[in-house]
Amino acid sequence: MSEVNPIRAGLLCRCPQCGKGPLFKGFLKVVDRCAACGFDFTRLNTGDGAAIFIMQIAGGIVVFGALFVQVAYNPPIWAMLLVALPLVAGLSLGLMRPGKGVMIALQMRNKAGRP
Repeated sequence: MSEVNPIRAGLLCRCPQCGKGPLFKGFLKVVDRCAACGFDFTRLNTGDGAAIFIMQIAGGIVVFGALFVQVAYNPPIWAMLLVALPLVAGLSLGLMRPGKGVMIALQMRNKAGRP
């Protein structure tokens, strides 16, 4: 049996222990136990850590992209807002599940929440 890369499994929203079971039962609600291996996720808590990192990543990409476009092409502000606001919302929502999966995988790799 090959060893599971927990970071890759977290990015794919799979159980970082076995790589098979789903990690979420809703958009961001983590399952209590893995359906495949039975790992107990109730001891792990990422809190707002994933949200903070994702906001910084998405905000950085959009802000620096908007600054470049503003300096290079000088579009009207309404056009910038029309593009930037949906882009930051889409990036934030799209990266949130994989980000939270990676945070859970890192907690498991570092043995957080274990006695």
